[in-house]
Amino acid sequence: MAKPHHLFLLLLLLCATLEFSSSSPSDHLYNVGELVPLFVNKVGPFNNPSETYEYYDLPFCTPDPIVRKKESLGEVLNGDRLSNALYEFKFRVDKIDETLCQKNLTIDQIATFKRAINRDFYFQFYLDDLPLWGFIGKLEEDGWTPGGGGPNYYLFTHVQFDVLYNGNRIIQVNAFGDPNRAADITKDVGVDVKFTYSVIWNATKVRFENRMDRYLRASLMPVHQQVHWFSFVNSIVIILLLIGLLALLYMRHLRSDLKKYSNANEEDNEVGWKSLQHGDVFRPPPNSSLLFAVVGTGTQLLILLCVLLFLALIGTLYPYNRGGLLNWLVLLYALSSVFAGYTAASFHGLFAENGWERSASLAAILYTGPVFVVASILNIVAISYRATIGLPFGSIIVILVLLTFLAIPLLAFGGVIGYRFRSKFQSSSATKRHPRDIQQLAWYRRTPFLMFIGGLVPFSAIVLQLHQAYASMWGYKIYTLPSILFATFIPVILIIALVSIGLTYIQLSAEDHEWWWRSVLCGGSTAIFMFGYCVYFYVRSNMSGFLQLSFFIGYNACLCYAFFLIFGAISFRVSLLFVRHIYHDVKRE
Repeated sequence: MAKPHHLFLLLLLLCATLEFSSSSPSDHLYNVGELVPLFVNKVGPFNNPSETYEYYDLPFCTPDPIVRKKESLGEVLNGDRLSNALYEFKFRVDKIDETLCQKNLTIDQIATFKRAINRDFYFQFYLDDLPLWGFIGKLEEDGWTPGGGGPNYYLFTHVQFDVLYNGNRIIQVNAFGDPNRAADITKDVGVDVKFTYSVIWNATKVRFENRMDRYLRASLMPVHQQVHWFSFVNSIVIILLLIGLLALLYMRHLRSDLKKYSNANEEDNEVGWKSLQHGDVFRPPPNSSLLFAVVGTGTQLLILLCVLLFLALIGTLYPYNRGGLLNWLVLLYALSSVFAGYTAASFHGLFAENGWERSASLAAILYTGPVFVVASILNIVAISYRATIGLPFGSIIVILVLLTFLAIPLLAFGGVIGYRFRSKFQSSSATKRHPRDIQQLAWYRRTPFLMFIGGLVPFSAIVLQLHQAYASMWGYKIYTLPSILFATFIPVILIIALVSIGLTYIQLSAEDHEWWWRSVLCGGSTAIFMFGYCVYFYVRSNMSGFLQLSFFIGYNACLCYAFFLIFGAISFRVSLLFVRHIYHDVKRE
């Protein structure tokens, strides 16, 4: 195991190399006439957010030499490939019809542009860390030609940049391709084109601290606000209904059963809780090491998600903070491994004196392993397409080093601490030597139906917010309301907890003592509904192509799998507390 001071030095090194960036009022100051940094980033089809290519993969005007900007790990993971440009921006200095270059487009280059225009390619630049977009051309159907002459392709050769400033800081920037100055490239012949651009500067009263608020306006539209509030109210109503049902269950059934059982004689076989398998309910479950690894990994991912939501609430993470979210995600996942090791080992230590290493080892690969396999396959696909989302070899090495020298040692450290400070499991009922046979259950008491109920109820509370989240992840609706996400996540946890209690009681009342794994499956089944909805979202969208389909299915599968572990861990913990509580006053045989 690595020494503590080595881990500390490695952490400092990683923090330095990740280069977390965030705008602040003290940065981005320019004098009149001073050059403002602009980087070209990528191009891609509008409907396929994962399918992006380097800007200079299209035959635009290129500087000599092309200098790539040094990027953080998060930027690389996000598919950003920033390079220098021939565009020149001088602070508050207008430029009108500035020549970029003049090119003779060959037939092959025209064919490349036509394919891009046919798929609605856009470009993305960054000016002073502000993103800007524009289309590279337009497609017009020739409806006036007898017999259908086919579509006409026009390449935008002039781009106008409108920049707003306040004092000596840049507030906003937009880019527009001028349709009146577009080159007709419909025919497959060489064309001489002249690429030009204009830069118009205008003053604004918007403060620098609020320059990212423009991305918030879409989320604050009345229709979107109504969706958010309706989703939140829907969650609260479901919680109140579940609380009422559980209160009725406790007052009319569970409480009376416990009272009867506590006062029953040994020979009394008619008491409800006497017939329940109190001698088997705390029996260690099959594949217990895997179960505790699931709980440990789910706990780690839950803590990771809560920290990310907190960072978004305090403004550390915000839209288009290049690579910021992925930077934090990678680092926090490695650091939070200590919770996975601690939880898995401490639960294992409740039931066994030895073998906690197996639970910790399974926790190390339970999520990382499948994600690594999926990411490797997707990376091969992206590289074959020469897309920017494909990871270079150096970034892969950085991730492997991070996991090997930080995540694994922290997980082992958490496992040692969890095992050494474990508590003895105090069962309120003596465990029988041989488990009692479980009778044949009705279809509505079996695992598939209970999973259906356990997943459907929480899913119904988040489906509206889920649509907004998918539209942000796989579209161009900016999700800038982390408070709404947090306000939705808390009721979902409560709903899963309440549903888990009810389903566990239903299972025990049917004299089925194997509640351990079923609690995980019933809680995690919400993620199955989430994945089903993502497939529905893809079918209804305009996304197309094997690259986009593979990334959409692959990454959503990893995301839903993470929520399966999170919700399963929550459901298991709540069910364990419930079972221990209802058997607390039951006398031991």
